[in-house]
Amino acid sequence: MGVKPLVYVLSDSVGETAELVIKAGLSQFNNGEYNIQRVPYVEDKKTIDETVQIVQEKQGIIGFTLVDPILRKYLNTKAKEKDIEAIDIMGPMMDAMEKFFDHNPRLEPGLVHKLDEDYFKRVEAIEFAVKYDDGRDPRGIARADIILIGVSRTSKTPLSQYLAHKRLKVANVPIVPEVDPPEELYEVDPRKCIGLQISPEKLNEIRRERLKALGLGDQATYANMERIHQELECFDDLVNKIGCRTVDVSNKAVEETANIISHMIKK
Repeated sequence: MGVKPLVYVLSDSVGETAELVIKAGLSQFNNGEYNIQRVPYVEDKKTIDETVQIVQEKQGIIGFTLVDPILRKYLNTKAKEKDIEAIDIMGPMMDAMEKFFDHNPRLEPGLVHKLDEDYFKRVEAIEFAVKYDDGRDPRGIARADIILIGVSRTSKTPLSQYLAHKRLKVANVPIVPEVDPPEELYEVDPRKCIGLQISPEKLNEIRRERLKALGLGDQATYANMERIHQELECFDDLVNKIGCRTVDVSNKAVEETANIISHMIKK
């Protein structure tokens, strides 16, 4: 398949089960080249209508886990109307179990994780990382376990998500010379702040590849060495002013950097 499959995963819970099943199926057809978009906490037909419309426009498929039989039937009907492939992951299994046990299911979303406190902490941390990604809301800085600071393309977002799976609430703040850092950075415990260092050469390489992937020329200001040095100087000034620790991410995988950061925080 030349084009990456686009799969929308709908769930009346967080959608983790549905995504795992979908990934297991996709692994039989390609080498992990696919795009998955989760739509969690589906509770109404409007969300289904909006998602079905997007999937039709983008020529994707749907995988879903909905315990509510009304919503299940509605999604299946809408998918057929739009000629969309919709995979009902829970429905057939629940119907078979209902016959076997000879009574109705409880129809409560997310019961498999109901008593799993660790699971909910992880979900909360993931939602936190999304909400306070890329400096969207500086109020998250005060509530975070870790604040990542770095210029563009230093893996702030993937690191935030990876650490969130370790139940750590992470906010990340981009450093741009023309934009003043949020005041909240100077008010939190500097031990919570981690600066993501990178060599100018490595950053230039990453940014040039990023521009190529976007179909843009690699001579843009974004990948200009003079601009990169300017950004890194701004970064150095800030981390020195805050007095926070740093990690060099130049030649490290996200997993390696995340493990270093989690150990630093624990200490």
